[in-house]
Amino acid sequence: MKNDTSSTKVSSRFSWLLTFVSPHQKKITGLLGLSIFASTLVLVQPLLTKGMIDDGILAGDFPQLLRLAIALLVIGLLSTLVSGVSRYFHTAVSAKVLFGLRDEIYSHLQTLSPNFYARHRRGDLMSRIDGDVAEIQRFSVDGLFAAVSGVFGLIGSIGLLLYLSWELTIIALILLPLEWWYLSKMRPKIEQAVRRVREKSADLSAFFIENLSVMKLIQNTGGEKRELNRLSSLNRNYLDRLLNLQLVEFASHAVPSTLTSWSRAAIFLWGGYWVINGSMALGSLIAFSSYLGMAVGPVNTLLGLYLSLARVKVSLERVEDIIQSPTDIHPLDDDATALASISGAVNIRNLSFSYPFSDQQVLRKANLHIPAGAKVGVQSPSGSGKSTLVDLLMRHYDPQDGCILADEIDIRKIPLAQWRSQFAVVDQHTALFRASLADNIRYANPSASDDELLQAIEQAQLTELVETLADGLDTIVGENGMDLSGGQRQRIALARALLQKPRFLILDEATSALDTQTESIILAAIDHQFRHCTRLYISHRIQSLSQFDFLLTIDNAQLQLERPPCMIESR
Repeated sequence: MKNDTSSTKVSSRFSWLLTFVSPHQKKITGLLGLSIFASTLVLVQPLLTKGMIDDGILAGDFPQLLRLAIALLVIGLLSTLVSGVSRYFHTAVSAKVLFGLRDEIYSHLQTLSPNFYARHRRGDLMSRIDGDVAEIQRFSVDGLFAAVSGVFGLIGSIGLLLYLSWELTIIALILLPLEWWYLSKMRPKIEQAVRRVREKSADLSAFFIENLSVMKLIQNTGGEKRELNRLSSLNRNYLDRLLNLQLVEFASHAVPSTLTSWSRAAIFLWGGYWVINGSMALGSLIAFSSYLGMAVGPVNTLLGLYLSLARVKVSLERVEDIIQSPTDIHPLDDDATALASISGAVNIRNLSFSYPFSDQQVLRKANLHIPAGAKVGVQSPSGSGKSTLVDLLMRHYDPQDGCILADEIDIRKIPLAQWRSQFAVVDQHTALFRASLADNIRYANPSASDDELLQAIEQAQLTELVETLADGLDTIVGENGMDLSGGQRQRIALARALLQKPRFLILDEATSALDTQTESIILAAIDHQFRHCTRLYISHRIQSLSQFDFLLTIDNAQLQLERPPCMIESR
């Protein structure tokens, strides 16, 4: 039963892989035709060589020798041209299959919740998207061509070998079943060794990605030597696994190679004896030797493909772990209904939520009503659930019980992209891309005009920064803005939010790196720009309660919304 289940899984993985190859079946069919034609041209050449020796040189017929030599040159040139054209289009098809695989995986990654990324290292994910996907692509396209070309070449070579000498052909093939049996025993060992190498390679990728992002911390704490020692240990572990794989692969290829050498030696002894006795022409023996080499190549290719199944099975298994990872959000209806507009009112009803890795409820039967356009200050201790509330509002997670309503419509009925486009979120960890300053600010609204861009820059107090940059708005911002101060990064994020046309604005410690005066100026600009939006200000340094319409606290997994004391008194 276990073997049946394993075979079903393997079959399912290869069926999934076939969906990326089948859209290119016409081009692949044409390329296979070119490949077979090229193989045919190669198969003809030893026969011409035989004729040049037996019918030209040994027969003393120079005109015949010249004709066959010209034919050999023409066929050789044609074979080179066909191979070049085939390789060019083969590269194009391979690239499209590779891109299709990566697009599919990246598209699925975009649907996964923060919980998935908390459980997986970025380095490991990169190893799968890069190394494992490339391995799958090579097998799916290169393996297909190698298999068809190998089978055709093998059949053609064996047919010509039988034509030249069926006795020598039997000697050449007698050890082939033994080679196949030996490789079938070695394949599980290769599969295990490949999996270990992939895991250690992922460890190295994770080390570099994680350490490069916190290099400043390593330098500040004097951790350079400690991290170098970690890297040395990871390198040793990787090398040990790699050398083990090399030994296993050497053992897998050494025995078949040795058996092939024995067969070839036996053929030359037997065939040479016949040539000496005059029962076989020298040209026939040379041609037989050439075809034997052509037969050995496809045999090794097919045996190699058999072994490469072990590699691709590991890669498919690692990629499947991503593809099969379930999304944490699902539409309430099969057909989500696009909304013309959203007022900004939010109702949370009997909402309960806990993370998949924890039994503790972050929110329990919580209820909340935020009127449209309200300005809400959020004050609660760290770990109380403020970030969780934001993730639920933006549907990075769906609650286990209860619902969130926008204009009395369950947000699960709204198309996800449309719902999220209603939000502008600015937090203390500003995400910036390696792109121009203008592109970073325009990221959430690429169609914003230059005038809108300049206005947002002015309101976010970024004018001075832009003027000091050599290329102004065209200045390339380093990855994650490492060459900018914390306050500059936050002002860029605020300018990005100012360019949006959201219905909801969430500021999550968005001004923590700014001085009080700059913070006041920017918040005033935000209040003016977003005065019709529903606003949530999450901060540990709320100075004046009177600036908010409501105060939201999270206590004991409950949401409590009330007016500030000063507003109650004024009423």
